[in-house]
Amino acid sequence: MKELRIRTLAGLFVVAGVLSWAGARLWTAVGTLPRVPLAAPIVLALIAVVLLATALSIRARLKAQRERRIGAKGVDPLMAARAVVFAQASALVAALVAGMYGGTGVFLLESLDIPARRDQAIYAGFSVLAGIGVIAAAFFMERVCKLPEDDDEHGGAARAS
Repeated sequence: MKELRIRTLAGLFVVAGVLSWAGARLWTAVGTLPRVPLAAPIVLALIAVVLLATALSIRARLKAQRERRIGAKGVDPLMAARAVVFAQASALVAALVAGMYGGTGVFLLESLDIPARRDQAIYAGFSVLAGIGVIAAAFFMERVCKLPEDDDEHGGAARAS
């Protein structure tokens, strides 16, 4: 499984942001701009919390297993792989969504004197922050679930726990 790359996520964020900004300008020229939902940052924050809680749980179970604690529950490799796939998918979607709301938020900065637009800009800003939280939690999950690399250049093979 390939690791997440920050360049890929940043590229998605920037492309989605530019397209969203341009789309918001066009949309406003022909009608009214769609609203940024209040639920957007809440949902992204919940996903970040679930990813972080799962990563912390897996990390604690792996530590207990490494220390050979009595009654330590092992980590099913398939469950860990699913957690990493969920984290990677969440990070990709979060980069797109955060970019989209970021572009909309930048567009809304032009009209902060209008209370409704100011609220929308705040929701968009919180959505970007929550999206970054999802990405950070996804990187943490990958780090927790990563198997040791083969250590051929150092004369031995690493063991997977």
